[in-house]
Amino acid sequence: MTSLAGQTVLVTGANRGMGREYVTQLLDRGVTKIYAAARDPQTIDAEDPRVVPLQLDVTDARSVAEAGRTASDVSVLINNAGIAHAASVLDPDTSKLRAELETNLFGPLATASTFADRIAEKSGAIVNVASILAWVPVGASYGVSKAAVAYATDSMRLELGPRGVQVLGVYVGLVDTDMGKFSDAPKSDPADVVRQVLDGIESGADEVLADESTRSLRAKLGKPIRERANA
Repeated sequence: MTSLAGQTVLVTGANRGMGREYVTQLLDRGVTKIYAAARDPQTIDAEDPRVVPLQLDVTDARSVAEAGRTASDVSVLINNAGIAHAASVLDPDTSKLRAELETNLFGPLATASTFADRIAEKSGAIVNVASILAWVPVGASYGVSKAAVAYATDSMRLELGPRGVQVLGVYVGLVDTDMGKFSDAPKSDPADVVRQVLDGIESGADEVLADESTRSLRAKLGKPIRERANA
């Protein structure tokens, strides 16, 4: 995809943090329409007529199916919604891990499968937000969910690439949003991360490595999955 101008984009988790920043920058890039999705669409800032609030709970199959019917003209899907508990992987109560997997993994898989055919018809793009914690085992249950997202993203790319769909994985450390408030460590500016992701869509990239720590670690991991799969 050479330009986001004229595209119809669906952003999950669009009511705060990174999601809100995606909406702002997509409008600046001239998209035709943004389905700004959240569990409560009343939390969406819809002053611009191109922003269409959309009720969507990515963990609810009926909600995803209804969104698929409503947003049938989507050409770009940005799977931004996510939660973080970072519970111990040895905790006998797996409810927090299961909740992270439902939102962070099965949610993007559900939306991608719902919109894949329509996006393929438009030679569009799907963006999945992983994390540097997919590669570093310090994120406990959250890291488990993001490692699964990373693997699913690579698999999705191999399946959808031949159909003309760009599948972009986003890898970043801490970002200065509500989800990053637990740590005093340096954080990336959400606006900078989103700018890199949108640039990545327009350049046809497979991955966006949004900070120096992520780029440094990625260089130590060897070849990208596309090259490894074809080896």
